[in-house]
Amino acid sequence: MLTEYILTITIFLPLLGGLALLLVDKGSVTTIKMVGFGATALTFVVSLYLYFAFDTTAAGFQFQHKVVWIENLAISYSVGIDGMSLLLILLTTFLTPLALLGTWNSITHRIKEYMVMMLLLEVGMIGVFAALDLFLFYVFWEAMLIPMYFIIGIWGGQERVYAAIKFFLFTLFGSLLMLVAILALAYSASTIPGGQFTTDLYVLYGVGPRLALNVQSWMFLAFALSFAIKVPLFPLHTWLPDAHVQAPTAGSVILAGVLLKMGTYGLIRFCLPLFPDAAFVFTPTMSSLAVIGIIYGALVAMVQTDMKKLVAYSSVSHLGFVVLGTFAMTEEGIQGAIIQMVNHGLSTGALFLIVGMVYDRAHTRAIADFGGVAKIMPVFATFFMIVTLSSIGLPGLNGFVGEFMILVGSFKSAFLGSSAYSIIATSGVILAAVYMLWMYQRVMLGPMRPDRLYGGHALTDLTRREIATLVPLVVFIVWIGVYPGTFLKTSAGMAKQVVQTMESARQGGQARFVELKNR
Repeated sequence: MLTEYILTITIFLPLLGGLALLLVDKGSVTTIKMVGFGATALTFVVSLYLYFAFDTTAAGFQFQHKVVWIENLAISYSVGIDGMSLLLILLTTFLTPLALLGTWNSITHRIKEYMVMMLLLEVGMIGVFAALDLFLFYVFWEAMLIPMYFIIGIWGGQERVYAAIKFFLFTLFGSLLMLVAILALAYSASTIPGGQFTTDLYVLYGVGPRLALNVQSWMFLAFALSFAIKVPLFPLHTWLPDAHVQAPTAGSVILAGVLLKMGTYGLIRFCLPLFPDAAFVFTPTMSSLAVIGIIYGALVAMVQTDMKKLVAYSSVSHLGFVVLGTFAMTEEGIQGAIIQMVNHGLSTGALFLIVGMVYDRAHTRAIADFGGVAKIMPVFATFFMIVTLSSIGLPGLNGFVGEFMILVGSFKSAFLGSSAYSIIATSGVILAAVYMLWMYQRVMLGPMRPDRLYGGHALTDLTRREIATLVPLVVFIVWIGVYPGTFLKTSAGMAKQVVQTMESARQGGQARFVELKNR
């Protein structure tokens, strides 16, 4: 009984926390924070059951729960997870309480509404990774968009309204195209003998590959555009720096740590298995854009004067690696893409927390305003260095594992057809070291300013609460770097299944080509 409902409980537990907050007086600030944090922490604890009960040797989705929703259209509330969605759900439930804990005193107005929005956002994020019905997936996808819009627009910086609207319009445009493709795919299921209109992902996995190439191509583009905007993939990235810079620290942590992964998750979950023939056609384009994004994001990050904007552009570069690994369509590439999604969430989430912590003290994020901070904040400097080295892919830390597997997978990929993609992408690792270490040197190791005062506040080292926030992140950064097998074995079966699906589709396509040629 518990196994059947545990995933649904995990999805909607934050919603119960939000409802509980409605009963709390808005003047009881401490109680509001405790209820909000407690709901997210409890959700993480409950989600751990998914990890410990997950069978890594079993194929397919686990913890499935299906209830008919709209019977006439064969639309259901259908949820379930495999290794990839399990890791991303755990990443979500892990980062959300840490984001709230690390920014405990950062939000000073409308705290009750803020906590409710964060809890609703978590519901949408977990739902996206668990949905096995495309209509349900779309509902969660859109439900996630609304609270993030308000988080940026109400609690963001001076340009928050502009950033929120830009984020909303970019994402909504892609979402509407995806909705059209979902309806078209569901209708295609009814054109097959004995079929009916349905959004059931299991059924559609058998429908999509049977469509003509031109139909697959249009549907692939509609899905891929929506996901590419969310990644974001060059040149659809322009909303990201504004959203990151203007969002409150917790919003930036969740945006970088989880929301961007929805795009790369969608490419693996939907675009490859639903439209394999179209995926082969667009592999050179997607891979080229990924490599361009890796180099472009790194070069633009290098010239930033704002720490938060630098970290934002680094996401464009890092997630380019994930897209490259996805379209390598090798086990190493897919595994590397999945673990790199987790790695990026940990490392970049920690970076945004670190930038937020120093901003709370200095009231500035300009790199030129700092120097010699390590002498005043040695504990802060230690955490900053570990996370910086993680972000640039130092061996022994998590970033190295994902990037190495992606580069190996893309180098040997028969689908890419050239090792040039991985060779050029390698320069992104070098550029990451340049912009990250240069920023660290200027902020932490430069000459000290005589007053070391910002806005009348002296810089002080991390509090116990802030240390408690960063320690779990560092633990997993080192854990994945030293012994990645703990996490790789979780997604190994899923990655193998995706590769087998694509190999079968390619062989089938070659057989059809030979048959037509011989006629």
